[in-house]
Amino acid sequence: MNQPLIVAATKEEMAALPADVPLLITGIGTLAAAISLTEALANGPRPSRIINAGTAGALVDGHHGVYEISHVHKHDFDHATLERITRQHFTNGIDLAPVTNLPKARLATGDAFIQDEQTRTRLAHKAQLCDMEGYACALVAQHFGIPITLIKQVSDSANEQSADIWGDAVDHGAQELATLLEKIARA
Repeated sequence: MNQPLIVAATKEEMAALPADVPLLITGIGTLAAAISLTEALANGPRPSRIINAGTAGALVDGHHGVYEISHVHKHDFDHATLERITRQHFTNGIDLAPVTNLPKARLATGDAFIQDEQTRTRLAHKAQLCDMEGYACALVAQHFGIPITLIKQVSDSANEQSADIWGDAVDHGAQELATLLEKIARA
């Protein structure tokens, strides 16, 4: 392929991306992302880079706009308990090399849409943003030896209002995200 592959959970997040930019829509959640991306990489041409892009909830007040992720972990994987039980080490975090001049943030990935203050506060100890696909995409890219960049646009504050505003935020931010992604993909 010799060009980047944009990977997103929903078509709405990529609605403004030009049709000639390679795009994979995975569906929502870690399993959908992992299965779709693995299948695409196993059966298709090898991209020069994977760019996982889409929305994220802000776990910290004041975070808005678009961020490049510097570290991602799976927040709903209890590696500490599993290490205690099995006496084996489980890695639960991936550092990502920066490739843009966007502001950087740490990302917590899990299969729950975060929409309550208690979970938001707990996750904010390790990350500024949360999503549902980033860690899965990073782990698959790592497995295939393909560089990956995670670009996340803040859509909500990961609180009780998030489910009500996400759709409008996606529509509003799709153009901004597409403009940035097109620059990165064509660089």
